[in-house]
Amino acid sequence: MTVTVRFFAALRELKGTDTTSVDLLPGETIRQLFERLFPDRPSPDWPGTLMYAAAQEYVEPTHVVLDGSEVAFIPPLGGGGGDPRVELSDQPILLQPLIDQVSGPGRGGLCVFTGTVRNTFEGRDVHRLEYEAYEPMVLKQMARLCDVLEERWPGTAVAISHRVGILEIGDAAVHVVIAGGHRGECFEACRFGIDELKRTVPIFKKEIYADGSTWKDQGGG
Repeated sequence: MTVTVRFFAALRELKGTDTTSVDLLPGETIRQLFERLFPDRPSPDWPGTLMYAAAQEYVEPTHVVLDGSEVAFIPPLGGGGGDPRVELSDQPILLQPLIDQVSGPGRGGLCVFTGTVRNTFEGRDVHRLEYEAYEPMVLKQMARLCDVLEERWPGTAVAISHRVGILEIGDAAVHVVIAGGHRGECFEACRFGIDELKRTVPIFKKEIYADGSTWKDQGGG
């Protein structure tokens, strides 16, 4: 029995590849598979809050891996497809098309969060950022997040765009745009949207400094 395994960010760098085929052990869970593939990881809890995916859906560590599956190990997260509300692009992301998409005569409130690349972090000069993503799962999870927002705040419309690749200081990395009938629901939905995107969507951020680099947990940034 074999599976395809996808690696991202620090896991990819340690493994030296972004994908591999692995022979499964009988009854092996996805956590056991991770531990078998990374016996020499820097510490038992490295790389931090790890999440697991099978068939582009999050699963528990106790999930038993099935023959022929595609599995992925999702390190701590930091941001096209069939759903017009979401976009993942290696080109500069534009805000106005997202505003045009969500605007409507019954939506008098508009809230926008834009995350840009800053030039410093905890006293260290940042030269640039590099983002990579598990693209098919990113698009699925961002579309699902749009559904959650529009259901939780009825009457709102949502659009999300995230950039990948190399970003320079001042570049926009992510836009979350919410339009609704009232300002309160727009503020609440926008804050919830960017926090959940950073917490659950498999986009990985690497900060490049003059004296090195590090993969960042996007949750608090």
